[in-house]
Amino acid sequence: MTSTPYIPRLITLRRVGIGLALVGTLAVLSGCAGPSVEEYAQERPQLDLRQYFNGPLTAHGMFTDRKGKVVKRFTVHMTGKWTGNDGVLEEHFVYSDGTTQERTWHIQYLGDGRYTGRAEDVVGPATGQAAGNALHWNYVLALPVNGRVWNVRMDDWMYLMDGRTMLNRTAMSKFGIHLGDLTISFTKGSE
Repeated sequence: MTSTPYIPRLITLRRVGIGLALVGTLAVLSGCAGPSVEEYAQERPQLDLRQYFNGPLTAHGMFTDRKGKVVKRFTVHMTGKWTGNDGVLEEHFVYSDGTTQERTWHIQYLGDGRYTGRAEDVVGPATGQAAGNALHWNYVLALPVNGRVWNVRMDDWMYLMDGRTMLNRTAMSKFGIHLGDLTISFTKGSE
C-alpha cells in the first residue's frame, strides 16, 4: 500500500476551513450584540427615572415564550417615591391567572445616567445606563417555575415615548439560552 501525499494537504485545508468557519461565526455573533444605549443620546424626551417613576403608574404586560406564544398577561400598579437620588418603587402585580405578586425596588441614581437597584427577588444588584429616551437595565431575577427557582438573566430596554408612556422590552435567558420575552407598557398616573 502506498501513502498518498494529498492526505496532509487535505488535513491542512480542513483546519483552515474550520478556522475560517469559526472566525465567521464569531463575526456574526459579535454583530448580534445589539445596540448601545449611547445610540439613543439625541432622542427625546429625556428619560430620568427620578421623574418618571415618581408618583402613581400603571403598566400592562405579557410574557411570551421563545416561539412568541403569550404565556401570561399581567397588570401592575406602582408607586414611586424619591428622596434626592434614592428611590423606592413599589409594584403590585395581578396576573391573568388570578395570582398576585409584590416587588419593591430600591433604586439609586449614581450620576451620568447610571442607576443601580435592588429588590428581594433580584440576585445581586441591577445596573442600568440611560441616554436620551432609553434605559438599558440588566439584572438576574429569581423566578419561581414549577416549584423550583431559576435565576434568569433579564436584559431590559425601556424607551420613553412621551411624558406619560414608556415601553419596555426584556429578553430573558439562562446559560445564554433565550427563554422568552417580556413586553410592558407603562402609563404615568393611575387608572
